[in-house]
Amino acid sequence: MSTYRLNNLLSPRSVALVGASARPASVGRAVLENIGKAEFKGRFGLVNPRHAEIGGIAAVKSLDRLDFVPELVVITAPAGEIPGIVDQAGRRGSAGALIVSAGLGQGPGSLHEATSAAARKYGMRLIGPNCLGIMVPGVSLNASFAAHMPRAGNLALISQSGAIAAGMVDWAAQRGVGFSGIVSIGDQIDVDIADLLDHFAMDHKTRAILLYIEAIKDARKFMSAARAAARVKPVVVVKSGRMAQGAKAAATHTGALAGADAVYDAAFRRAGVLRVSDLRELFDCAETLGRVESPTGKRLAILTNGGGIGVLAVDRLVELGGIPATISTEARKKLDAALPPTWSGANPVDIVGDADASRYAAALEALLADRDNDAVLVLNVQTAIASAAEIAKTVTELVAKYREQHRRWAKPVLAAWVGADQHIIQALSSAGVPNYPTEDDAVRGFMHLVRHREVVEELSQVPPAMPDTFIPDTSGAREIVTAAIADGRQWLEPVEIKHLLEAYDIAMVPTYAAADVEQAVTYAKDIFAQGGTVVLKILSRDIIHKSDVGGVVLNLTTPEAVRAATSDILARARKLRPEARIGGVIVQAMVVKAKARELILGLADDPTFGTVVVFGRGGTAVEIINDKALALPPLDLQLARDLIDRTRVSRLLKAYRDVPAVKQDAVAMVLVKLAQMAADIPEIREFDINPLLADETGVTAVDARVAVGPPQRKFAGSGPANFAVRAYPSQWERRLKLKEDWRIFVRPMRPEDEPTIHEFLRHVTAHDLRLRFFAPMKEFTHEFIARLTQLDYARAMAFIAFDEATGEMVGVVRLHSDSIYESGEYAILLRSDLKGRGLGWALMQLIIDYARSEGLKTISGDVLQENSVMLDMCRQLGFEVKPDPAEPEICDVRLKL
Repeated sequence: MSTYRLNNLLSPRSVALVGASARPASVGRAVLENIGKAEFKGRFGLVNPRHAEIGGIAAVKSLDRLDFVPELVVITAPAGEIPGIVDQAGRRGSAGALIVSAGLGQGPGSLHEATSAAARKYGMRLIGPNCLGIMVPGVSLNASFAAHMPRAGNLALISQSGAIAAGMVDWAAQRGVGFSGIVSIGDQIDVDIADLLDHFAMDHKTRAILLYIEAIKDARKFMSAARAAARVKPVVVVKSGRMAQGAKAAATHTGALAGADAVYDAAFRRAGVLRVSDLRELFDCAETLGRVESPTGKRLAILTNGGGIGVLAVDRLVELGGIPATISTEARKKLDAALPPTWSGANPVDIVGDADASRYAAALEALLADRDNDAVLVLNVQTAIASAAEIAKTVTELVAKYREQHRRWAKPVLAAWVGADQHIIQALSSAGVPNYPTEDDAVRGFMHLVRHREVVEELSQVPPAMPDTFIPDTSGAREIVTAAIADGRQWLEPVEIKHLLEAYDIAMVPTYAAADVEQAVTYAKDIFAQGGTVVLKILSRDIIHKSDVGGVVLNLTTPEAVRAATSDILARARKLRPEARIGGVIVQAMVVKAKARELILGLADDPTFGTVVVFGRGGTAVEIINDKALALPPLDLQLARDLIDRTRVSRLLKAYRDVPAVKQDAVAMVLVKLAQMAADIPEIREFDINPLLADETGVTAVDARVAVGPPQRKFAGSGPANFAVRAYPSQWERRLKLKEDWRIFVRPMRPEDEPTIHEFLRHVTAHDLRLRFFAPMKEFTHEFIARLTQLDYARAMAFIAFDEATGEMVGVVRLHSDSIYESGEYAILLRSDLKGRGLGWALMQLIIDYARSEGLKTISGDVLQENSVMLDMCRQLGFEVKPDPAEPEICDVRLKL
C-alpha cells in the first residue's frame, strides 16, 4: 500500500541523524538543533564518523554502533554517501529515511537510482531528497532546517517547496494555527504527494490537508489519492506555474484550448480538491478549515457595525455563489427588541456604528438561533465609541457557549475585525473563531467551506463505464482509426470522420469527398435535389486549418457555382501551399440555422493527465473568445451538464426572447459519447467538432478534425490507459452459484454502499472483526466506512457480494496495490452466520483473477495465527504462508501471480 511504513516515518519512536555538521549555519547543524529544541520524546542517536560529539551530543561512527534500531533515519550527509547510509539503515531494520541532502541526480547510474535500489531491497520508505524536512508537532519532532517549530493542530501541509513550507510555519505562528504534520517532499524519490494524501486522509488528528504543488508525476495515482482524501476531509491546493503554456503546440482548437494550467484546474475539480490562487488564499483556507466544520448550506448572515463593509461583504458573497440569508420572523422580533430602531432591518444586519459589546451579543444570539441561515459572519470596524477588544471578548464567549450547547453540530461563526490589533486577532484565534483582515477574505473563507460540502456530494457520483442510453458501433469505429494509422496517416479524412461520428450516433451534415471538379458537381446536385445549398472545403492531409488558404466557400446554389468554386479552391491551395498533398474538395450540405448556437466539443491529449474533454463556444475565433471548460473523462450526463454550466455560452443554450432553448441534454449527450469514444479508441489523440450547431431540434456537427496515432500507455493497470480517472468497472459484475444452489450477485463497491456496510457489520461477530482488523472494533465511524467505500478502481478495488434472494450484503473482498503497482494487499470479511458455504473461496478467486488482469505480480495479506480457516484456504489457493519475523502472532501470506 502507498501508506506502507509511513506512520513509522511520520510518528517514529526512535530517530537517528546521519551527517550532522559541527559547522555553524550548516543544514546538518540546523536539523540537529531543531530536533533538540523540539524535545523529541523518543530515542535519538547521532551518527558522524569524524566527530565524537556535536553541540554537546555524543555521536557514534556508524548506524551499526547505535544501541537501538532507529525507525527513522534523517540524512544530511553528502550525496555520495547516501546510498551506503540507506543500505546500512536497511540492514539494521529501519523503516525509512528522510533525505534532506541534494545532489543525487537522475537517470541510470545515478546516486538517485542507487539509493532507490538500496531502499527497495529492505522495503524502506524514503522522503526527499532535496527537501526542507518534516515537522510533526504531535510527537515533538522537527527534523527540518525551518526557522520555527509549529504548534500542534489539525492541519497537514504537503509541499513541493521547502520555502513555502517554512513560510506557512511562520504564518501559523502569528495566527495561532497548528499542524498535525508538515512534509516537504523534495524530489519524491519514493514517497510522493499521493502517498501522503493517503496517510493524512486516515489520520484522525488531521482535519484538512493543504498542498503546494509545482507538477504531478503520476496523475492516476494522484487522482486516486486526492479523490479518496477529499471525500473525508477538505483538501486545498495552490499550484504555481498558472501562466505556463502547454508542453507542445496544438494542431486543433481543442488542443489549443486545453492549456496545461486549465487541465490541472479540471483535474483538481474532478478530484474534489479546492484550488486557491495564491498563498494568501491558502492561508485563509487554513484559517477556516482548521477551526470549523462545513455548513449545511450557503446562506450567510452578516452582522456588522458598518453598513458599507456589510454591503461589500454581500456583493462578494453573491459574486462567489453564496446566498445572503433572509431573517426569519422570529429572529426579526428578537432583533427589533434588542436593537435601536435605526438598525438595517435586513441582512446585512447593521447594528449601527455606536454598537457596544452587549448590542453585538444580542444580535449574534438571535442570528445563531435563526434557522434561516447556515453560518454567521461578524464584522467590526473599530470606532472611538466602543472597545473593539471588549466586543471580541464578548463574541468569543458567546460562540464558546453556543458550541457547548450544540456539540454535535454548530453552525460556523467567522469574523473580520478590520484594522484589529494583534491581541484581538490572538483572542479570536485562541477561541477557535476563524478571523480575517477584511470582509472579502472572510467571505472567501466561508465559500471554501461551502465548496467542500459540494465537493463531497459531487464525489459520490459514479460515472458508468458505458452509458446505457446508447450502444455505439465500437468495432466499426475502431476499424476506421486502425486503417488510417496503418496507412501512416495522422489525420482522418472528412468522410471517415462522418462514419466515426455515425458509429457513436452523433449527427453530421451530409459529407462527400470529391477528387475533381466534375465529381464535386455530381455530389452537389444530390444536395440541391433535396433543397439544400452547398459548402466546399479543400481536401488535404497537410492543410489542417482550411480557411488559412481560402479553402472554404459557402452558400453555393447552382452546379455552375460549384464548378467555378472548386476550380478556384484547388488553384489557390496549390499556389499558397505547393508542398501540400491536395486530394480534391469536400462537398457538404450547407446548414443554415439562424437560431442555432455554435459550439466546440472535443478531446485533447495532455502529457500529465491523458485525455481531456473540452467544451465551449465555437466558431473561427474560438481561441480569442476563450469561453471554454475542461473535464477529465469518464463522463455521465450530470458531469457533462456541470462541464457545460461552467461556460458563459451555457446561458445561450436556454430560451431567450424568440429563441427556443436547445433540446434538453442533446449537447451533454454528445460530450458523454465523445468521452466513451476516447475510452474505446485510445488511438484518438485529438478530436475537434467545431462548430456543433445546437437548437431546439437537436445537434449537428458541421466540421470536425481527428488526429490519430498508436496508443500511448500513460497509466498502469487495466481500463483506458489514457484516463487519469477510471470508470466504474461494470465488466466485473458477476452472478455466482455456490453450494446448495446459493445464488450470489457480486459487483464493485460504490460510494453509496456506506449504509449497506453498516448494516452488514451488525451481522459480523466481535471475534471475526478482530480477526479482520487485528484489534477489537467497538465502533465504525462515518470517516472509517467512507474511506472503505470511496474507491478509485485503480489502486483500490473492492467487490461486494449480495444474496440474490434477500438482497442483503453477505461479504466483501478488497485489494489495494502498492505505490509502484506491482503487488497488492488483500482483505476479506464475510457475514459470520453464512460462513462455510463457499463464499470466501469464490471471493478470493475473484480478487486473484482481478489482480492478474491488473498486471500485479503478487498478492499478499496478514493473517492472525489463530485464523486457521483463512490460513488453510490460502494454502489451498497456492499462497506461501510464513510467520512474520517481527510479529510472531501474524502470518504473512503471499501468492505469486
